[in-house]
Parts: sequence; C-alpha cells; structure tokens
Amino acid sequence: MIKKKKEKIIIENLEITDAGAEGKAVGKHEGLTVFVPFAIPGDIVDVAIFKKKKGYAEGNVIALKQPSPHRISPTCDHFGLCGGCKWQILDYSQQLFYKQKQVHDNFKHLGKFDYPEPFPVIPSEKQYYYRNKLEFTFSDLRWLEQKDLFLQQEGKQIETNGLGFHIPGKFDKVLDINHCYLQKDPSNSIRLAIRDYAITHKISFYNIRNHEGILRNLIIRTSSTGQLMVIVVFTQKSEETMHLMEFIAEKFPEITSLQYVINQKVNDSITDLEIFLYKGESFIYEKMEDLQFKIGAVSFYQTNSEQAYQLYKTAREYAGITNEDLVYDLYTGTGTIANFIAREAKKVVGIEYVDAAVEDARLNSNLNGINNTIFYAGDMAKILTSEFITQNGSPDIIITDPPRAGMHPKVIEQILEIAPKRIVYISCNPATQARDITLLASKYEVLKIQPVDMFPQTQHIENIVLMERK
Repeated sequence: MIKKKKEKIIIENLEITDAGAEGKAVGKHEGLTVFVPFAIPGDIVDVAIFKKKKGYAEGNVIALKQPSPHRISPTCDHFGLCGGCKWQILDYSQQLFYKQKQVHDNFKHLGKFDYPEPFPVIPSEKQYYYRNKLEFTFSDLRWLEQKDLFLQQEGKQIETNGLGFHIPGKFDKVLDINHCYLQKDPSNSIRLAIRDYAITHKISFYNIRNHEGILRNLIIRTSSTGQLMVIVVFTQKSEETMHLMEFIAEKFPEITSLQYVINQKVNDSITDLEIFLYKGESFIYEKMEDLQFKIGAVSFYQTNSEQAYQLYKTAREYAGITNEDLVYDLYTGTGTIANFIAREAKKVVGIEYVDAAVEDARLNSNLNGINNTIFYAGDMAKILTSEFITQNGSPDIIITDPPRAGMHPKVIEQILEIAPKRIVYISCNPATQARDITLLASKYEVLKIQPVDMFPQTQHIENIVLMERK
C-alpha cells in the first residue's frame, strides 16, 4: 500500500526480494522497482521514497516490519552512516550467494554468448580486517550524529574536528571513526592517537570548502610481512607538524616507513607530489609465494593481499602457460600478475597507462631476478597496434585486467586481430566484462568462470573468465 504523508510517498510492507547495484536492496511494488539501502533480501519494510522516476524509485527504510532470516547484527558501530561495509547485516553465506548471482545475472542479461555455470565464489578467509591500505580524511566540520545534536541543544560544547571517512553524497562531511573493522591493528590505534594529539595541541584540521587548515589526510598501509607504512598529508610544513611526526615515531616504533606530503592543491591526490621520508624506509614489502613486491607511498597493490593471491593463482592456472608461450599482460598495473607468471612463460609483455606503475613493475622484476619481462607505459588503445605486435611478437596468451569501465573497443578489435589461443579476463565489474566478452564471442568461447570475493561486507566481486579460440 502507498500512503502520502506530509507530501512524502510511503510504501508500506515492501518485501525486499533481491540485492542490487551499489549495495542497495531491491523490492517491487505495483510495477515499480524500488532501491533501498541498508535492507537485505527477505526483509519486509516501510520505505519513504525520496526519488521517483518512470519505472523505478529510491527510498529509505523508516520501519523494519519483519527482518529477513538472513539478517544479522552489524559489527560496526558506524553502520548506516559510513559508506562502507553495507552488507554486514547480511549473513556471509548469503553475501556469497548474491555475488554469485550478480555474475550470473550480468552474463545472462548483458552478454550474448554461451557460458558454463560459474564456479562457486572463492570466499575470503577473513571477513573483517582484510584490507592492507586505508585512507582517512581530516575535517574541522565532522558529521554531527544525533547524540551531538542533543548536546548542542543543551548548550554544551562539542568537538567538531574529526578523522575518518567521507559521508556518502556529502563531499564536505567526514564521519569521525572510533573503530574500523577493515584494517588490522595498529591501524585504529595510530589513527586515534594522531587525532587526539592534533586536537590537544590545536593543530588545525582541514576545511574542504575554504581550503584552510593544516591536517588533510592519513594513509596507513600494512603488509603480510609485518611491515607498516604511515603517510600524513599536510598543507604546510611547520614546527608543529614536525612535532606531530616525532610523536608518531616515538608512540609507534613498529612503523617501518613514516612519511609525509605537503599538498596545497584543491584535490587530495598525492601521486604528483614529493613524498618526504621522516623515519625508516620509503617502502614496505609484500610477499606472494617466493616473490617480493616493493610498495612505495603511491604504488598500487590489491588491497586484500590474501585474496589477491587466490585471484592470481587462479588466473595463472587458467592461462595454462608453458615455457614456449609469449604472454601479454594488459592493464598490468605494477606488474604483479606479469611477475607472478613470468617463470612459467617464455616472455611476458606488460602494458599500463600510469608511468609510475610501470616503473614499479620493472623494479619488482629486478628485485626478484626476473629477466623475461618487458613493460610499456601509455594508452592501451594507442599502444596495442600492429606495429607493436610486429616489434614484440604475437602473444599465445593474453591476460587482461582492465578498470571498471572495461576495455576500449579498439583494444578488443586488436585482440580479435591478434587471435591468441587463450584469453584470461579478470574484472571487478561483471557488467562491462559481459559486454566485452560479447564482442570477443565471434572468435572465442567461454570455458570457465571463477568469481573471487575480495571485499567481504560489500557488493563488489572480482571475476575471472577463461576463453579459448574456437
């Protein structure tokens, strides 16, 4: 039943039947598809609609009439405000079910090719504390919760500085985080100590609207080797910022790489800025099998180390590489996959858009004594040409791991022209993956599909597809 209440549309007793995009749940009402955050399949809810278009609407839960049998209590106190971990109210086995369904639905509805039943999702052994990198934001106008507003109404002073994550849809509001379940200790201890020190010593937090304040960002990276990197981003260097760096160094001697950045730009990116080393080394190491990967302040590395290994191990198995094979690794990033498979191959050619990533890829080859890789930087659609193939040889196998947008049509055309015997397509977006495979289907058949859960408590899924030339 739909009721109008103070100009608002209320849908009562809406049954949530599916999980949709962006972590939102889905219900149907009189031909209308309704998207609802912070609900799960099996819930029956009352929903206040805030956006209505032809055929669909978006709304928020105002009453949980009957909880789903798969609903569990959220682990994190910040659930519902923080933009991450939206599925932590859904039992993990059901998270895997809907991730599997996401792959199947995208292939069925968006793809035009035959495919076998996907293998069950490879689950993450860790459902919390699985990320090796987090970035936090300082704000002098943190998001005020209900308890803060009550205190304000009583005329009491409240602390307005905060260090945490941006509130979804609010670019200028940051939720102050007490405990984050995404990264293992001492991540929380470091963040809280830095926040409290800065407040006590009156170091100004950044205001994103006015671009004022000294403290901007905090980046914490951990590794499976036990090393720890901390980067503090300031708008200026001063005596007080260096006192803060000294405090961090003394309070947390386990930090093996302590660095800082001066960022006076409008945006938060530090990839084009100088990184200053305060203590320790300018890098940490990650390990995978007997390989080491050197990770700097701006290096890319999969944020779930354990599941990255499952992902790459499966991709290597699907590729079926022999020592006679020439392999192209498209969108190679820092060359993790290229170096991971190099010992099985005759030669690996990696292509990546970001110059700094290619430098890391070459460095990691040298670090591991790998001499049969070569890396190129540039736009994939412009680099992967007939001349490039003539120069580097025609690949027997292509491994491709593009960004969420998928592959450029020109890249797909060139792959069809090259016609390698096998393609292993890794994707973080099964929708664009299905689109691209449809374009490749004239020459290739899909043999295997393996989803891998890299991000528990979220809707995201990585997917590996093995294709073979017909």
